[in-house]
Amino acid sequence: MKKFIILIILLVLLGITIYKKEELIKIYNKLFLKIGSEVVSIGDKNEYYRDYDFEFVQNTDNFSPKDRQDILNIYYTAINAGKDEFTFYCPSEYKECLNEIDDLANDQATLSNINNFVHPFNGFKNIETEYDSLGKVTIKINKSYKDSEIKKIKEKVNSIKNNVFDNKLSNYDNIKKVHDYINNNTKYDSNRSDNNIVNYKSDIAYGPLIEGYGLCGGYTDAMELFLEELNIKSYKVSSINHVWNAVYINGQWLNLDLTWDDPVTSDGSNILDDNFFLIDTKKLSEIELTQHAFDLSIYSELKVD
Repeated sequence: MKKFIILIILLVLLGITIYKKEELIKIYNKLFLKIGSEVVSIGDKNEYYRDYDFEFVQNTDNFSPKDRQDILNIYYTAINAGKDEFTFYCPSEYKECLNEIDDLANDQATLSNINNFVHPFNGFKNIETEYDSLGKVTIKINKSYKDSEIKKIKEKVNSIKNNVFDNKLSNYDNIKKVHDYINNNTKYDSNRSDNNIVNYKSDIAYGPLIEGYGLCGGYTDAMELFLEELNIKSYKVSSINHVWNAVYINGQWLNLDLTWDDPVTSDGSNILDDNFFLIDTKKLSEIELTQHAFDLSIYSELKVD
């Protein structure tokens, strides 16, 4: 099969001396992409792969996209599988494919939303998209967590789990125990949020779990790790300037916001609330709407009937 693919590529290259560029592209699309669509696969997935789907994005084994949703699913699948780099091809019949790729590559909001549906350790700090006129698309994923950070965080998670989780309790009660532990051992990083003074890695789980300081991203990532330990489906929900957890428990999706349950006080005293602990979207909108105004077309599991 490999020899056959090489032969086809050589024949296509030979055509440069005979055909115009436009005709070459037609041949490339017809021959190479047909073969490419058969051999492109996601390959091995790392240990943080989520084998369940969401309404906004789904895992796929179709890497020859036919519409924008297919492209979103390809990006999600590559990120979710823990890839650092992944290549796929736009088929010739999908005329707007490269335009859609270009739009997505420059749409940081949509890319960030996709990022919210993967395990934190597979999430990206930034993502680059490269493509050529022949339809080859390569995405390069720069992850949010370094291996050294993951090692320390996993050790801490295991330690907390062994001391906090109780197998006799329900998932609901164990989530509450973790919620209380994180908030009792974490201070909100006001210096970073208010003054842009960066002393801690508070925007990721390392801050709350290792350094004791967190921003909303850090609180949310930390909680995601324990939800994974409990084998509970979850993802992160973003508004314009805030993020929290969506949790599937007892047959419904609920909101969980550790940041707002760990309020900043004028005297620095520690207050533990549970106003934002596993509540539905109706209640969430009743008690705080400004920071929690999110797009229900993206995070549609949280819709209230």
